[in-house]
Amino acid sequence: MASVPFHYVDLRTFCYATEDEKRVEQALRRFLPEEYEIQRAVNEGHHGDRIVVLSARVENADDVRHVLRQLSELPDIERIVGELDERVDDNCSFFLRLDKQRAFKGEVEQGPGITLRAKVEAYPAKQPAAVENAREALEQAREHADA
Repeated sequence: MASVPFHYVDLRTFCYATEDEKRVEQALRRFLPEEYEIQRAVNEGHHGDRIVVLSARVENADDVRHVLRQLSELPDIERIVGELDERVDDNCSFFLRLDKQRAFKGEVEQGPGITLRAKVEAYPAKQPAAVENAREALEQAREHADA
């Protein structure tokens, strides 16, 4: 795989008072390279309950490739590639929600729980160019995973 057309990938999830933080962290780590640093911020919910925000920013090209390889396992990756016009905004950010429960089980599926936001490189920085770059990167990741 050649260059990676992403400046960075942000992954973020919330750990609610009813959840085991170690399990939520394990779900987030499903998409990250080994030993990756996860930021932890403690907040308070509307009713005074504790909410821990776990997040990581992946910037290194090899680490971004790792995240993309995880995404290539999505069973509906073809549909996601087809929806890139709606998934990439005018600021060239690509959005995807990943299922936290499935990730904890080692699976990769779309769903609630983990938010992925990837800043797509595009010159000029326009949405159509970003969509095309994201499409190429996801297709390359899928081909690399199939190889």
